[in-house]
Amino acid sequence: MKKQKFPAYYSIWHKLGHYGLQYSANLVLAFLILPILVIIPLSFNVEPYFTFTEGMVTFDPDAYSLRWYEGMINDPNWRLAIKNSLIIGVFATLIATILGTMAAVGLSSKNMPYKRLVMALLLSPMIVPLIIIAAGMFFFYAKFGLAGNYAGLIIAHAVLGIPFVIITVTATLTSFDRSLYFAGLSMGASPLKSFFDIVVPMIRPGVISGAMFAFVTSFDEVVVVLFLAGPGQRTIPRQMFSGLREQINPTILAVATVLIAIAVMFLITLELLRRRSDRLRGLDEHA
Repeated sequence: MKKQKFPAYYSIWHKLGHYGLQYSANLVLAFLILPILVIIPLSFNVEPYFTFTEGMVTFDPDAYSLRWYEGMINDPNWRLAIKNSLIIGVFATLIATILGTMAAVGLSSKNMPYKRLVMALLLSPMIVPLIIIAAGMFFFYAKFGLAGNYAGLIIAHAVLGIPFVIITVTATLTSFDRSLYFAGLSMGASPLKSFFDIVVPMIRPGVISGAMFAFVTSFDEVVVVLFLAGPGQRTIPRQMFSGLREQINPTILAVATVLIAIAVMFLITLELLRRRSDRLRGLDEHA
C-alpha cells in the first residue's frame, strides 16, 4: 500500500482532518452500498423469504437456488415487463440523445439568446417532482390519445432523459476547441460535414455517457409509468412495484440483482469513457 504523502506545511491537524474526511466518506459509502449488496445473496435463497435462512448463514449449498431467476424468465408477466422496458428505454434513449445533443450544441454557442432561461427550462424535469410531471403529462397526453400506449411512454421517458444528455454533452463541449470546426469550414467542408467529422468524434464520450444516463433513467422510472402506462405497457419497475403490493416473492430480488449488474456495467463503461476523454485532452495539451 502506497504511503500518503503530505505537503511540508501540513500540521497534525491537517493530517487528522484528511484522514477523518477520508474515513467518513468511506463510512457513508458503506452505509449506502451495503443495503444494496444484501439483495444479491438473498436472490439465491431457495426459500420464498426475504431473510437469510439458517442454511444460507452456514453456506449450505442446498440453501441456494436459481429458482427465482428461472421464475423471472418463465413468468409471462416478467417477460412482458422486460420487453417493454427494453423497447421503451431504447427508443426513449435515441430521442433523448439526439435532441439533448442538439440542445447542448446550441446552448454552447455564444450567440444563443436567453441561454440561461432556455437551459433552466430544459433542465426542469430534473428539478420538478416527478409526481407533478407525471400528472401534467397524463392530462396533456390524454387529449392527444398518447396515454396508455407506447408512444406516450417513449416521449415521456425521452423528456426525462434529455437533461442528462444536455449536462454531459455540455461538459464535454467546454473543452472543445471551436477553431477546429471553423478550420473545417475554411477548407470547404459544409457545416453538417464539419459537425459530423470534427465535432461529433470529439464529443462522442459525452454523448455516449448522456445516452447511458438517459437509458438508466428510463429503465428505472416508475412514477410516470403508473400514470401513463396501460395494462400492456408494464415495465420492470412497475412490475416490481405491483409485486411488492400483491405477491411478495424473491423474484423481485432476482430482478433487482440483474439491474444492479447492469448498473455496474454502465458505471464501468462511464469510467472507461472518462479515462479516454482524459487521454484525449492530454494528447491535445501535449500537441
